[in-house]
Amino acid sequence: MGAEQQGTALAATAASTDAAAAISARLDRLPSTRYIWRLVILLSLGGCFEFYDLFFTAYIGPGLVRSGFFSSTTARFFGFTGLASFVASTFVGLFVGTLLFGFVADKFGRRLIFTGSLLWYAAATIFMAFQNSSGGILFWRMMAGIGIGVEFVTIDTYIAELVPREMRGRAFAVSHSIEFSTVPLVAFISWLLVPRDFLGLAGWRWVVLIGSVGAAFVWRIRRHIPESPRWLLSRGRLAEAERVASAMEVEASRALGAPLPLPAQRPELVAEPRGSFVQIFRPPYAGRTLMLTVFNFFQTIGYYGFASWVPTLLIANGIDVTSSLEYSFIIAIAAPAGPLLGWRFADRFERKWQIAWSAFCIAVFGLLFARERAPLWIIACGVLLTCANNWMSFAFHTYQTELFPTRVRAQAVGFVYSWSRLSAILASFMIGFFLHRFGVPGVFALIAASMLVVILAIGIFGPRTRGLALEAISR
Repeated sequence: MGAEQQGTALAATAASTDAAAAISARLDRLPSTRYIWRLVILLSLGGCFEFYDLFFTAYIGPGLVRSGFFSSTTARFFGFTGLASFVASTFVGLFVGTLLFGFVADKFGRRLIFTGSLLWYAAATIFMAFQNSSGGILFWRMMAGIGIGVEFVTIDTYIAELVPREMRGRAFAVSHSIEFSTVPLVAFISWLLVPRDFLGLAGWRWVVLIGSVGAAFVWRIRRHIPESPRWLLSRGRLAEAERVASAMEVEASRALGAPLPLPAQRPELVAEPRGSFVQIFRPPYAGRTLMLTVFNFFQTIGYYGFASWVPTLLIANGIDVTSSLEYSFIIAIAAPAGPLLGWRFADRFERKWQIAWSAFCIAVFGLLFARERAPLWIIACGVLLTCANNWMSFAFHTYQTELFPTRVRAQAVGFVYSWSRLSAILASFMIGFFLHRFGVPGVFALIAASMLVVILAIGIFGPRTRGLALEAISR
């Protein structure tokens, strides 16, 4: 290539980079209007079906035991006849989905994969509902988990890239509040259906089938959400990114009822090669990858150690099946409260410290829950524990999407998040084993120790992100 051609190529690259910086600045100056919140709500409604499917793992457990497919506990650590194997199969699928298929949203776009993964999980869930062997249930539960894992990664990256920087924390808080609203719903449906049979089908099968109706809404949701302009920029599709960004500006201006403010100073961008998975193991991302890997491995023991085992833990404390499901439903009502209460300060305090303090609360409330026998105090501690869990959830889902560049954001989030799925697989057997050997107090001692590791990993090694543009954080 001659000097003139090289100069032309460099000029084109510089112009492309400048255009990308301008569009990023325009996206970050969008005001917090009804239009932006509508996008968040639509994406969150898609996530509701995943949350329903994920959280019925806990509530249909007693029904699977009642139908004779699994036992409540296991005498051996890896016992595949116990309920732990059902919980573990869910997270095997999630692990595969987040680790091996996290890249698809970076390669094919947020919008397409948002739709495809939702349809995948809905189909697998229907197949699972009609299985008559424990092996069949475990296989299709794993297949559904793959779709759920891909969807989680896609929704997180989608929201982070569409909303302006000053409202990322609140956007994730609202999103998780909407998604967690399905937890009391599935708990209530399970309380009504799991102990009974209807039309020749066990109640747990009806609970599963109800969750698959999300496929009926997916196309309508898809029609009203644009592709991520930042993803289009990362693929070099500047004209499409410009069209989407301009359309978003028009909608935001119409909702505001006034012209939009001028963009702030453009973030400094440099021309970069197409994203590659190995980039997350090189500076400056290697330290972040390691920190989030450790964090995700241990946070899951606390989160799903409670959320996926609530009825079973209550039964282990001497409460009958029907009452345990009733208490679990009351506790589950608090699920949306954690993110909703956190909405007001989600963007006011550093997210790393929100994560650390929520982990501390999980450890304390969990140890108190293990000691209680009176229904009122069991429910009170369960509610506080649920709120702390879900506060940590929306905070870290925001946090980990902020630490990597758009070109590999979904892959990076998928990789670090996959360690929480691997942890959940092991935690399923660990909880079952600890419950059998040490009872409920032993389970929550394990959870408290895991939360200590979370606090140290995030508190010492986590970078600050509050109020910064995505491009500035990941540069």
